[in-house]
Amino acid sequence: MIVAGQRQPILIATRPVDFRCGHRALALIAQTGLKLDPHSGVTIVFRSKRGDRLKILVWDGTGLVMVYKVLEQGSFAWPKVQDGTMRLSRAQHEALFEGLDWRRIVAQRVAPPLAAG
Repeated sequence: MIVAGQRQPILIATRPVDFRCGHRALALIAQTGLKLDPHSGVTIVFRSKRGDRLKILVWDGTGLVMVYKVLEQGSFAWPKVQDGTMRLSRAQHEALFEGLDWRRIVAQRVAPPLAAG
């Protein structure tokens, strides 16, 4: 996948947006409505009202990248509609993008070893 390659957070905007919006309008929604800096490298996933479409917005260092995906059958698994955002792990983000139920993916944090050996 093209986006979400850096270590910046991956966030879902939990309230659906008007999918006629392009990258500039989504960046404005991120900045004013979600209080995020769309040029910081954060990956923001936007959902449609129908739930079968998503748009991903991310700054890659040279410009805003917008990815648009429509599922041919079914809909994406979305969090409860509310104001704000929800953070996803990389594995959850990839499952969501594939149309899988990302809520079943649990990220495990592994502490680095204290010494090599």
